[in-house]
Amino acid sequence: MATRRLLLSPASCLRRTQALGAPAAPGLRRGYSSADSSQYLHRSIVPTMHFQKSLPRLPIPKLEDTVRRYLNAQKPLLDDDQFRKTEELGRSFEHGIGRELHEQLVAQDKQNKHTSYISGPWFDMYLSSRESVVLNFNPFMSFNPDPKAEYNDQLTRATNMTVSAIRFLKTFRAGYLEPEVFHLNPDKSDTQTFRRLIRFVPSSVSWFGAYLVNAYPLDMSQYFRLFNSTRLPKLSRDELFTDEKAKHLLVLRNGNFYVFDVIDRDGNIVKPSEIQAHLKYILSDNSPAPAFPLAFLPSENRDTWALLRQKLLDNGNEEVLQKVDSAVFCLCLDDFPIKDLEHLSHTMLHGDGINRWYDKSFNLILTKDGNAAIHFEHSWGDGVAVLRFQNEVFKDSTQKPAVTPQSQPAAVDSSSAVQKLSFKLNDALKAGITKAKQKFDATMETLTFDCIQFKKGGKEFLKQKKISPDAVAQLSFQMAFLRQYGQTVATYESCSTAAFKHGRTETIRPASIYTKKCTEAFVRQPSRHSTEELQQMIAECSKYHSQLTKEAAMGQGFDRHLFSLRYLAASKGIPLPDIYQDQAYAQLNHNILSTSTLSSPAVNMGGFAPVVPDGFGVGYGMHDDWIGCSASSYPARNVHEFLQCVQKSLEDIFHVLEAGTTNYV
Repeated sequence: MATRRLLLSPASCLRRTQALGAPAAPGLRRGYSSADSSQYLHRSIVPTMHFQKSLPRLPIPKLEDTVRRYLNAQKPLLDDDQFRKTEELGRSFEHGIGRELHEQLVAQDKQNKHTSYISGPWFDMYLSSRESVVLNFNPFMSFNPDPKAEYNDQLTRATNMTVSAIRFLKTFRAGYLEPEVFHLNPDKSDTQTFRRLIRFVPSSVSWFGAYLVNAYPLDMSQYFRLFNSTRLPKLSRDELFTDEKAKHLLVLRNGNFYVFDVIDRDGNIVKPSEIQAHLKYILSDNSPAPAFPLAFLPSENRDTWALLRQKLLDNGNEEVLQKVDSAVFCLCLDDFPIKDLEHLSHTMLHGDGINRWYDKSFNLILTKDGNAAIHFEHSWGDGVAVLRFQNEVFKDSTQKPAVTPQSQPAAVDSSSAVQKLSFKLNDALKAGITKAKQKFDATMETLTFDCIQFKKGGKEFLKQKKISPDAVAQLSFQMAFLRQYGQTVATYESCSTAAFKHGRTETIRPASIYTKKCTEAFVRQPSRHSTEELQQMIAECSKYHSQLTKEAAMGQGFDRHLFSLRYLAASKGIPLPDIYQDQAYAQLNHNILSTSTLSSPAVNMGGFAPVVPDGFGVGYGMHDDWIGCSASSYPARNVHEFLQCVQKSLEDIFHVLEAGTTNYV
């Protein structure tokens, strides 16, 4: 299964409230003192989980719709004979074993109204995978710099982001975090009047109150896993571990592990000047990197890591591992500056292997020059929760910084407050670390990143033309691959289904008969078509892509449904139905173009590795007047050439759209 990519659903799914959630600086309300304001991001008058009980359930699509959508996705990838065979298998599945499995899935779903039909199988998919989480699953999202340049000092920014992250934790756990809501009509729903009214609507029906004003609350069930959480390696299937009682932060620097409390015994945030002092103490430690850096182990195959972890426990490391696993989060302080965007991507996606704990729910990484990013483990949650956290941390740390560049660290004894963890390693563990390092270094050497910024236009121009910006980005990837390799291939775009209780993601399939026709016209027969014809083809691509996007966001894709039916058959010991043994099914799920988009005032860029050896991992952002794209590949593909082709494709598309003043329907 190559269905791992997350970052976010396209912006065209629905419109998000400003800066993802929180109302503009709420001021001091009754019961919200100035002391509170240093402990919390804000204090929402609507409780955080107010809408959770009444969220709609993720629908199971009709089987005939799933088969129709599946065949539509297959059509551009197959010749006529192949398609006929796949169509026969699809119809046979729809009227035979597929119907039985679908009815069982529907019946099972009715018995489990507290969750969604995809939640259990999706956790299983992630946790049962034995591949390394590095490159295969964990993505990164990097922060924009602090607008005030002097605040990008590593110690200052690390302190401010740590305090803001703990403020987020406390705000969420107290129920003060503004609920996550998509606003289709923000003038009506993103208002204090609406908040004052909706808070009195019982939580069992509150979703309906929001729906009446075109506001869509999102599932927030993943948020608790942001903190004090780690993925633990186990044989066959990993486990997610959370210990909300722990009050300490894990800091990694130069491969050394440090912990200190960031929450005091009364549940308050430790004074920012003390946190600053402790971080300064860690940054001043001249200890060399360990000869056998433990951090390589979570980059291993999961069964290998599970066996080595057991050896660690058996060798007297239970207490230190408990501190690592239960820490509020992992802060990684790197001792070098960032050279360029490619260096940024490599640093934040994998680093050198000694200064990350890849199993932690997230690592907050800060380099010497104050570049910052979130690197996160993917099984526990998706981009919606992480991006909300990232936005709030950026907003709070830049608008309400806990310390300034002139702030003096507190005069405290950091040598007693900060504990440096030491691990007892025997020969077997040392050998395991050495092997993990060799494997890590060899793998990372094969990954290439490149980035482009298309400056000749962005989403504002496209919206004026009534063309979907996301559709144009996806069309440029199709066009680029056809130009470079002469093919249309399986393509994956992630879309969030957080509008539903325990929703995860659905797949948009951007390669369609419309993109195939359009890309072939641009690449192979440019002189045969008039500008008006090319404009019409782009408009058709846009219309169809927007339809696919809307269907996916509403839980009406086909990928998760087919995945769940296959999972159900396997769990019941039913032989694998023929549709899943079709070469075309395997090819469709061999996602050569794995893509994901996000846009946010907090985020500079996001990135991830390809999900197949001969693929590209493409992260992109649509901005008002430019388009950014970060892509990765292994040696089987040339990412530099691919992005040159993307640039050329965008130039061609914009040139055609600029040639006419018509708005396209």
